[in-house]
Amino acid sequence: MDDPVSAFFPVLALAAIVVGGGLGMLLISHLLGPRRRTKQKFLPYECGVEQLDDSRKQVSVKFYLVATLFILFDIETVFLIPWAYVYREQYPVLGAALFVEMAVFVGLLVVGYVYLWRRGALEWD
Repeated sequence: MDDPVSAFFPVLALAAIVVGGGLGMLLISHLLGPRRRTKQKFLPYECGVEQLDDSRKQVSVKFYLVATLFILFDIETVFLIPWAYVYREQYPVLGAALFVEMAVFVGLLVVGYVYLWRRGALEWD
């Protein structure tokens, strides 16, 4: 039987190469890179655009609500891809059951979406 260390040696060697390469690139960049310390360089920015307002400004709760709802529905739709794959592979065996299961899932998403729409959660005032 093989020694457990020798079985994982390729993985450990690859991990060492990756970590060493990353650290080496950081070290070379630090040693050979230019150093120009200017006031402009240390100012905060977002996406290359200068800051227009105070970063501590209060933001409406609606912004966070819409962002959370987007993430929620976006993540839920990600489950459609593996379902479609399993449905295609298992159609002869579990076809009707898988279809009903996904119909219930999409139905719940639609009910949640309509509820949020009626409550005004998607209105941007």
